[in-house]
Amino acid sequence: MAGYSDLVREHFEHPRNAGVLEHADGIGERANPVCGDRMRVMIRVAEGRVAEVRWQTRGCPAAIATSSFASEMVAGWELDAVRSLTREAIAEAMGGLPRDKVHCSVLAADALRAAVEDYERRRGSPSGQGIGEIP
Repeated sequence: MAGYSDLVREHFEHPRNAGVLEHADGIGERANPVCGDRMRVMIRVAEGRVAEVRWQTRGCPAAIATSSFASEMVAGWELDAVRSLTREAIAEAMGGLPRDKVHCSVLAADALRAAVEDYERRRGSPSGQGIGEIP
């Protein structure tokens, strides 16, 4: 795993929050058809904040590491903050990603935003667009 920060390696070797979140309030799924990476993020919301995050990822070490890192990063965040999360913020907070692995931080940010949108759609909020695949 040359070229990866210690934090990326740590989250790949010891991922956090992996698995299924039963009765999730929102689910976001994203995939990259070029490399085949797939992420599913499940959130529980309490008082307008992310109370719990679980994820399932099939992909490269960077995809697994960004899933794990992002799940810890957004815990306790207000939903508006998750909606404004960028791939750059995830990659920077992880100490950077190799250029050919930045798409993993894109998937993590997009899947988290999709989970918030799904939560809002389920609650009847007009801003929620639901979940879906990357075209």
